[in-house]
Amino acid sequence: MSKPLTGIRVLELGQLIAGPFAAKMLGEFGAEVIKVEPPVKGDPLRKWRLIHDGTSVWWQVQSRNKKSITLDLRQAEAQEVVRTLVKEVDVLIENFKPGCLEGWGLGWEDLKSINPRLIMLRVSGYGQTGPYRDLPGFGVIGEAMGGLRHLSGEPGRTPVRVGVSIGDSLSALHGVIGVLLALRARDQENGQGQMIDVALYESVFNMMESLLPEYSVFNEVRQAAGSSLPGIAPSNAYRCKDNKYVLIAGNGDSIFKRLMSVIGRDDLGNDPALENNVGRVGQVAMIDEAISQWTARHGLDEVLDRLNAKQIPAGRIYDVADIAADPHYQARGMILDSVLPDGTGIKLPGIVPKLSATPGEVRSAAPALGQHTDEILAGIGIDEGTRQAWRQRGII
Repeated sequence: MSKPLTGIRVLELGQLIAGPFAAKMLGEFGAEVIKVEPPVKGDPLRKWRLIHDGTSVWWQVQSRNKKSITLDLRQAEAQEVVRTLVKEVDVLIENFKPGCLEGWGLGWEDLKSINPRLIMLRVSGYGQTGPYRDLPGFGVIGEAMGGLRHLSGEPGRTPVRVGVSIGDSLSALHGVIGVLLALRARDQENGQGQMIDVALYESVFNMMESLLPEYSVFNEVRQAAGSSLPGIAPSNAYRCKDNKYVLIAGNGDSIFKRLMSVIGRDDLGNDPALENNVGRVGQVAMIDEAISQWTARHGLDEVLDRLNAKQIPAGRIYDVADIAADPHYQARGMILDSVLPDGTGIKLPGIVPKLSATPGEVRSAAPALGQHTDEILAGIGIDEGTRQAWRQRGII
């Protein structure tokens, strides 16, 4: 069965996370992804975090379903290869510093003149315009500028980061949305492509819910609140008898009444002053204390059993060992078994979102550096002799 993006060709010029993550998702749903890497060293992600047999195991996730070719984009011959490939692709993805591709003659204006149908996704720290466009911008900086870092951690303490590169990943997801919208628009607008400008800080800011309108109307500057969710009550992490934590979201009106019944506090559940969220927020410290007193008398498993029985949203805090062993993850295909090139077994994340008729799939493992260089270059008419000469000069 064909996939939603079968027949779509993607040229990926990006490195590390944001651009390549977007290309990964497009590849999982059928797009052919040609990834350009620098000769010799390749994408720096190949050497990030834990390394097996010379390559990061992260690479096996980020680059599955891709073809790898090597090109030194600083050299004229490599730049001409990109121009030739652009004639044949639908989407180009890049996450260099703004102006970098223009310096190589590969900017948006250059490429759209070659292929007016081209859709170009550009991911950068601050976007392609504005006074900060030339500043270096990594995900962690975007998370801070977008408002997330200020809200993370315990009140009065150093703001903490989320333990993954969430700013990059959020930008990649916005980029995927942009590509899909642009493909749809191309179908409607006489085949014309367009450029998609995604900024890391804007992708984070887009997740900030009511942060700005609350400031504009009430002059409210939301602060870090630890494990609670400010303005919504009760929703917090509570310590259990076995020193494990349970997350309880009892903030729906009827859910709150059931929760108070479970913990033996019907007096609170039936209090008219607490029947809606506004009243509960004013008494959140008292409510959290009542819940904490109850959880402290019971182990986590018992707490979850009793809350689940009454349909009260609650859960444990998973580490990766919990994830790998969880039957729900397994049942929904979120833990995939694969093998590394040397035969070592490896578990990889499954694919989301889940489409009922045309689901995504892993068609091929992450490529070795330059594994498809000869295949791709031969396909655009570059003969073996030329390729050998380019290798000697470090172009490929």
